[in-house]
Order: sequence, then structure tokens, then C-alpha cells
Amino acid sequence: MRDFDEIFSIAAKRKGGVEALDAMLEPAISPAELRAIPDDRWLANFTKCVFQAGFNWKVIETKWSGFETAFHGFDVGRCAFMNDEWFDRLITDTSIVRNGTKILSVRDNAVFISDLAKEHGSAGAFFADWPADDYFGLLNVMKKRGSRLGAATGQYALRFIGMDGFIMSGDVVARLMAEGVIDGPPTSKRAQAAVQAAFNQWMTQSGRGLKQISRVLAMSVG
Repeated sequence: MRDFDEIFSIAAKRKGGVEALDAMLEPAISPAELRAIPDDRWLANFTKCVFQAGFNWKVIETKWSGFETAFHGFDVGRCAFMNDEWFDRLITDTSIVRNGTKILSVRDNAVFISDLAKEHGSAGAFFADWPADDYFGLLNVMKKRGSRLGAATGQYALRFIGMDGFIMSGDVVARLMAEGVIDGPPTSKRAQAAVQAAFNQWMTQSGRGLKQISRVLAMSVG
């Protein structure tokens, strides 16, 4: 496995030099900023990513004000107690995408966020306190306790809200394979542990966070 500086050099050559690459590497937001994000915005972000999965993202963006209205600003307490009458209205509401399974995920993820708030004070506090050296552990919590938040959906949900994390895109996986870290997508616990160990080593070497390292890996390939 190459040192991070070597991989960075590969990416820099492909992207116009060190300064050009550095300009592309926006940092994640701070733990304090994560902690300050209200619970309703966590639910809104999760909902957007769930509905975007396997669908045209532009359609979701265009309809997003309708989603905000239909789900009452993603009030966590209200969404957690979605009843059959409200669900029946939503499934016929043309201001949103009328996918019943995904609509129900809003209720289930509201319960998830509500539980995190009871356990940690807020969802933001839970995510802000999670250690970067066990990011796969967090993704597995998202998959187990959330609804439709496994795989890429959970990864993008955390990236879009600003958390420091990696995304196992095709290019990132290709670089990890080229470095001998894994031999395919990291679906097993053993492969995930290997990926996490590699990222932890690169964080130590570079002083950079998971997001920037992930971006560099991707740009060293794609």
C-alpha cells in the first residue's frame, strides 16, 4: 500500500497539480457544527437521500418544497407518529414522489432520530461524537437502526450533511484494490476492517480527514 503522499501525487498529476487538487478538497464541517444541526434537518437530509436513491435527483430537488410541506417541515415527533390517515394522504400527494415504501421510511427514520436524541441529547450530538477511526461502524448503525440508509444511501446522506466520511464509489474501490487493500467492493466485515485500517493509516500520515482522503483516492483514478 502506497503512502498517502504518493497517492496524492498521482491525483495531482491527473488534476492539474498540487494547488489545483487542494482547491478541490473541501473539508468536512466541524463536530461543533454537526452538533448544532437540528433533528428535523437530519430527518430531511435522510429523506432526500432515500428518495434520490435509484431515482432522478433533479426531480427530487424540484419537488423538495412539496416534501417540506407534506412532512410538516420534517418535525421528528410528528413524523414518528405517522398514522394510516396521513400515509393515505401522502400516497396520493402529487407534490411529492408517491413511493409508499420510501414514505414509510420517513416515519421509521424519525423514530431512529428520536431514539438518538433520547440517548445522546440530539442526533447531531451522536454523529458529532462518533470516532472517525470506526466510520464503518457508524455506517452499520445507519443500516441497522435506520430505514433504507444502508450502502451508498447512508454514505451520501452523511457526506451531504457535512460529516467527515468516505464514500465507497467505484473510483475509491478501484484505488483500494490497486493498493492491495481489498479485492472487490468491501461488503464483508473483514474487507471493511481492511479499508478502515487503510484510511486510519492515511489519516495519520496526512493529517487529513476521511472526506479529503476519499476524494483524493477517487481523483487518483477517475
